[in-house]
Amino acid sequence: MRNVDTHAEITLAARHQAFLAAATADNTRRAYRSAVRHFLAWGGVLPCDEGTTIRYLLAFADSHNPRTLAVRLTALAQWHHQQGFPDPTSTPTVRKTLAGIARLHGKPKRKARALPVEDLERIASHLAGLRTLRAGRDIALLQIGFFGGFRRSELVSLEVSHVAWEKDGIVLTLPRSKTDQEGRGISKAIPYGAGVCCPATALRTWLDVAGIADGPLFRAITKWDEVQARALNPASVNAILESCARAAGLESVPELSSHSLRRGMATSAYRAGASPRDIKRQGGWRHDGTVQGYIEEAGQFEENAMNALLRRK
Repeated sequence: MRNVDTHAEITLAARHQAFLAAATADNTRRAYRSAVRHFLAWGGVLPCDEGTTIRYLLAFADSHNPRTLAVRLTALAQWHHQQGFPDPTSTPTVRKTLAGIARLHGKPKRKARALPVEDLERIASHLAGLRTLRAGRDIALLQIGFFGGFRRSELVSLEVSHVAWEKDGIVLTLPRSKTDQEGRGISKAIPYGAGVCCPATALRTWLDVAGIADGPLFRAITKWDEVQARALNPASVNAILESCARAAGLESVPELSSHSLRRGMATSAYRAGASPRDIKRQGGWRHDGTVQGYIEEAGQFEENAMNALLRRK
């Protein structure tokens, strides 16, 4: 009887750990695992104490960004919480040490440059002239990413079953995303375009040419122009955007990343007259503050108090 009880307890504990893991996004779990490995590689042991935590911070205070150290402390805190040990990272001395490091070594957070819609049109025109399989994929990928306001992880997770073709455009429904970990589903409508960019047409053309009827929308392509069954890796979005922007002759290439698509959508839409509410909904942002930051960036010259002084007659 005791063996049965023990087995049941082990099974229950395993289920509990699975639910705890599910409560944290995959990217966050990977970051935490990496942080814990870094701590152990340095020479730390788990569980650890306040003194070890402080020595760890001091060892990397000069070489690591304070934000990186903060993430690593959070990872250590999570490990101790989940294993039932006291959290050595939450003491006032540890927190004050981290605050001091941030004050002395803090650097502005590097932001991806927003890709204006005009630059996306320039990329689209260049790719349209190539008439290759890879260009067809890339033009669809970048337009869906931009006008859908998708994160790179969301973009590569899109599948044929997630697309609904309507008379006014397409509706893309994500079963799960960074801001929808419970799986309620997020739908984004993208109208048909009348100019150089038309995401729906680009996507339809890519799917037809690649012969994709189900599964991932955006896939790897071999050097022999064979479309793979697997979806693109999220990191590939950065490389594709960089390559296409460089080929189109954009000067902002070093400052671009996949996030440039989302930022570009927000800033370009605001300049074109879209409301903050609609921009927030398209990008799937939960907080008004995030969108407000993009709006302020978009209007930093047009809505500038200094215009009254510098452009007065």
